[in-house]
Amino acid sequence: MNGKNIVVSLLILISVLAGLTWYAVSIQSTPTGPSLEYKNNHYGFRFVLPITWERYTVTTATWKGYAVDSEGEVPAEEGPIISIRHPLWAVDVPRQDIPIMVFTKAQWDSLQQGKFHIGAAPIGPRELGRNNLYVFALPARYNFAFPVGYEEVDIILESNPLRTF
Repeated sequence: MNGKNIVVSLLILISVLAGLTWYAVSIQSTPTGPSLEYKNNHYGFRFVLPITWERYTVTTATWKGYAVDSEGEVPAEEGPIISIRHPLWAVDVPRQDIPIMVFTKAQWDSLQQGKFHIGAAPIGPRELGRNNLYVFALPARYNFAFPVGYEEVDIILESNPLRTF
């Protein structure tokens, strides 16, 4: 090989390595490989999901918090709970959703001070992240019935997939 061929070969090799490096860095990954993302612009968060969740759906409901000293059915606080649902979820075989409770910072502070409670669990929701306006949390005992897919959701949650903006 002459000097010109060596230089051209090295430039090609460097270009290929640079391209592969860029590709590897640009792919969002979970511990199990490539991923996709649920983005919620209204509340300001993203949630990274494995590619196996492609075609996921999102459902919304309302969480309710009751004053510690009340015996009535009137909630002291309430807010949204956004559930990311696996694409294989079916009525006859429901799978574990990924529920994300949304609290204002004031609601979260009141909950931490014991001014209200959510459900009968002896522990409260677990914080997943926060931005300037909201705190995002996982309900206590969200997987208490051990539905199909609860192990996968646990693995997803271990990777700290929630990112705020």
